[in-house]
Amino acid sequence: MCGLPGHGSEQSKTDAFASRMFEIINHSGLALMISIGHRVKLFDALVETAWVTSFQLAEQTGLNERYVREWLAAMATGKVVEHNPQDNTFRLPPEHAAWLTRAASPNNLAVATQFIAVLGAVEDEAVAAFQHGRGIPYSSYPRFHQVMAEESQQSVVAGLLEHILPLAPGLKERLERGIDVLDVGCGSGRAMIHLARHFPHSRFSGEDVSPEAIECAAAESRRLGLANVSFRLQDAATMPAQPQYDLITAFDAIHDQARPAAVLQNIAQSLRPGGVFLMQDISGTGHVHTDMQHPLGTFLYTVSCLHCMSVSLAMNGPGLGAMWGKELAVQMLGEAGFTHLRVETLAHDPMNFWYFAER
Repeated sequence: MCGLPGHGSEQSKTDAFASRMFEIINHSGLALMISIGHRVKLFDALVETAWVTSFQLAEQTGLNERYVREWLAAMATGKVVEHNPQDNTFRLPPEHAAWLTRAASPNNLAVATQFIAVLGAVEDEAVAAFQHGRGIPYSSYPRFHQVMAEESQQSVVAGLLEHILPLAPGLKERLERGIDVLDVGCGSGRAMIHLARHFPHSRFSGEDVSPEAIECAAAESRRLGLANVSFRLQDAATMPAQPQYDLITAFDAIHDQARPAAVLQNIAQSLRPGGVFLMQDISGTGHVHTDMQHPLGTFLYTVSCLHCMSVSLAMNGPGLGAMWGKELAVQMLGEAGFTHLRVETLAHDPMNFWYFAER
């Protein structure tokens, strides 16, 4: 058998895949440890120092040295931090800090690693869902809205004024003069709060099906003393569809809905003449052979399977999933009654498509 043609080549492929599996397992652990490092602000502390011992870093952060020591070991073996064995010190290189610290936002990729633990927490329910097919409810996801708000701060809020609004000619000027704006699936409300602070003559509102998210959004708007923004608990599929808004937004929200077609129809009917619908959604194609080229394709399909698709199915929805794709999105927007549809991309943002539509 050992002498059969092709055996060596097949064994080489087997060995190569085994090596890849070792790498996957290592990187899975590394993602969890990066998430923890972000949450307890170890990366932010490291960027303020040169070479540091685990004892010095623990004292600086007020954390337990034994845990800090083990975390540093994971970061060093994962080649995230550098290690000097002579004096057992560690250093975060500036080129790594550029992607791992709060100061690096909106490029802080440590934020996204938090989704690994959030999704991992529903593994048992996901295993059951693979058999019964009913999905997993929002209530099963610990910290989801908190992590999503932090991610939204980077992917949406940070670029709203400089990059996103300018994609629609004249929109910023209309906001400055004063218009009515609704955010569907507003989550913790960061986008509307950000706009409300910059455009005091416009009136903003947000709606979501999560009481936790609405409470958080309302509390933040009260803390900031904003009188031109409000939030309410509302299923967008059943909201009053009357032409009362000049701009409606939906940031990474439509594919999660139980009734996405009804939501899009309600949005179309809620726009005044000349109103604009701005929808941000994941830059998938809905076709595996093309999504294989996406730099975060595997991660996005994982998020889709373990959250976006499953929460929709749990509400008896179609389970579009995060990677429903531009082709289907454009089709559904057309069926909802939208015209003059444009799909834009931003050079610095490989994650999203930006849809602009009018009724």
